[in-house]
Parts: sequence; structure tokens; C-alpha cells
Amino acid sequence: MKRIDAHAHVTPQAYVDAVPAPGGNLPKPPAVGAEALLAMMDRYAIDAAVISTGPPGAFFGDQARANEIARLANELIAATVHDTPSRFAGLAMLPLPDPDAALAELAHALDEMGFDGVLLLSHVAGTYLGDPLWEPLYAELDRRGAYVFLHPTVPANGAPLPHPGWLYEFPFDTTRALTNLIYTGTFERYPNIRWQVAHLGGATSVLAERIASLAAREPDKAEAAPAGAVHYLSRLYYDTGLANQELPYRSAAMVAPADHIVFGTDWPYLAMPEDPGDPAPGLGFLDAKERAALDSANIGALVPRFAADATH
Repeated sequence: MKRIDAHAHVTPQAYVDAVPAPGGNLPKPPAVGAEALLAMMDRYAIDAAVISTGPPGAFFGDQARANEIARLANELIAATVHDTPSRFAGLAMLPLPDPDAALAELAHALDEMGFDGVLLLSHVAGTYLGDPLWEPLYAELDRRGAYVFLHPTVPANGAPLPHPGWLYEFPFDTTRALTNLIYTGTFERYPNIRWQVAHLGGATSVLAERIASLAAREPDKAEAAPAGAVHYLSRLYYDTGLANQELPYRSAAMVAPADHIVFGTDWPYLAMPEDPGDPAPGLGFLDAKERAALDSANIGALVPRFAADATH
């Protein structure tokens, strides 16, 4: 395989019908099936894609409903992957905020349904990643060395201005979640989780040194992150979804090594080029070797079954 999209969404009609609008100046996601994604992939020479539903997730104030929506979403995504396993890897939805429900669905998704990893949103009902409430989940993900895709959603306090939530609230919410994961010690305690962060980490790379400065200014609040914020950020993987330009790439590459950056589109939300071929001409500043690694080789650390085909 020569090009693998690490960040694409499939939102079948049955899932869209099951979830309400997420709020925060965001509508429901569009209903998008695998056929449309495969057509896009063929047009832009994308050999395979890692798919998830993305936000809004499952919980809307009702845990029983969250359990049902997560199972529905997972059955739909699993069916898509099973129909075309050479072209798709799947990420399961977990019915948080109940950690016991999430653990049960995690075991079912990975052990019974054959998912490649899981999707975690930046927060669920105001509980952000890193919160001690979900400690049993982090421990199990770490035990499994699981692949976890961190995707933002509208912040818990909503969008204060009349702009769509994805415009800048999503990148800021990614930064909130990552900062919480650092300073709650979650990254320190659970180093075996293989994290992929959407959109090149949002605003995090630009703010990395500022985030790290907490250790010097308020060291008592940084005791749980003894290696320093930048160290933990450097261990993560970052996708280029909705960030396929030189400026965000260079910033992320100053935080993480180049082999920790993977190609992504964030389709169907990315405005694709009119011409077929390269789906991300804004990455044309990379040389051929760098682009090849970004497009295919780097994803092997997250989806090992794609690694063997990455150079073919």
C-alpha cells in the first residue's frame, strides 16, 4: 500500500438516525456510507483507511441509550471492515462515561468483533480524558497496548461564539484533553497505549512550551508528569486530518518525530482537491521519502496489519 488515510469517518444512516444533534453550533453528522468513502479513496489513490464514526459519540444523558448507540455504531463499522478488510481498519466507540460499560464494550469490540482500536472523544458530558473516574479503562487499554484515536468534540461549556464548533473549538478541546492526560499522570502511568491525536494535535504543538511551563511555575501541579509535558507529547502519533499544510505540519514535527506523523483526511469534512490524484497537495513541500513515510509506513505502528503492505 502506498497511501493510507488514518482519519476517515463512516456514519451510516442508522447511526445518524440514532443520535441527536450534538449542539455547540454543530449539526448531526451527514449520513455517509462505505461506498462513498471507497469512491473518494479510488479518486485520490488512497489504498486503505482507518474508519470511525467520530463525534458526537453515544452519551446524551442516558447511559442505557449510550450502550445501545455504541453497540449499533460498532456493529455498523465492523460490518464495513469485514466486507473489505484489505481497505479498512476500524475503531470502536465506547459507551462512556460509565467505565464498566466501556470496559465491557472494549472487550467485545477487540476480542469478538475484531476491531483494530478504539475511538475516544476529548470529553464525555464534561468528563475529560485523564479524569480518575476512567482509571480502570486506561489500565486495560495499557495492558492491551491498545491503539486509541483521540478525537475532539465540542467543549463541555459549548461554543460561545456563532462559529461552527469544528473551526477552532475542536483544536482547543484536543489541547484541553492532552493537557489533562499529562498533568493527571495518565501518560506517565500508562505508557503502552498507542495514541493517535487528530488534526496534528490541534493547538497543542504551538502551546507545548507554555503547557510545559507549569512544571517551573507551579511544580506541585506537575508532580504527576515528571518527564515533562513535551516528552509525553513527543510519544504520541498525530494525523494530518484537516491540517494538510506546511505550517501545522512543521509545528507538530517540532514536538514529535517525523515517524510519529501519519496521513489523514478527516473525510467527509475535508474539502478535497478538484483534480484526482494527490489528496493533500499542501504537503508537497515534503521530499519523496518523507511523503512516503507519512502516507504509509508510519501507520504500521498503529495498525500492524497494514505494515506488511505499506511498501507494495
